[in-house]
Amino acid sequence: MSRSLALFAIGLVFGGGAGFVIAAGNGVTFDGHDHGAPAHHGGGHTELAAHDHSKSVSLPAGPDAPSVAIQLHKDPMAGWNLQVIPQNFRFAPENASAADADGEGHAHVYVNGEKLARLYAGWMHLPALPGGAEVTVSLNTNSHSQLVVDGQPVAATLTVPAGGEGS
Repeated sequence: MSRSLALFAIGLVFGGGAGFVIAAGNGVTFDGHDHGAPAHHGGGHTELAAHDHSKSVSLPAGPDAPSVAIQLHKDPMAGWNLQVIPQNFRFAPENASAADADGEGHAHVYVNGEKLARLYAGWMHLPALPGGAEVTVSLNTNSHSQLVVDGQPVAATLTVPAGGEGS
């Protein structure tokens, strides 16, 4: 057993050392980067890395404009099940933070004005919510810009029924 541990330790020392030598020989450095600096995320996507939620994409009203409806269903065990029903919009998790494409993206879920999560599908479980809490869902582009139709954000809001903790 002690021989196995000794061989393992020798392998780590020499293997790690060889890895550093190979990396250094190929000009690889281990400086890291600043996650707060969008330029360090490269590839021409610096504006996407910053996730500027203050931007919006305006679309004209009409039969092809996206819209969203939401419903809260009391979970029999605990909390609530949020159902998101988009129209003329598809959830595209495979394109999150990528370039915008017409009619696709994701949703943002808010409780009492505070962002809770991104949503890439039609259902989400929410833990116990106090009666009177406001649940809002907005539709957003792949690059996180909010969708706006005819000057209004594409969003839906519901108020949790009084006394409906759901837990």
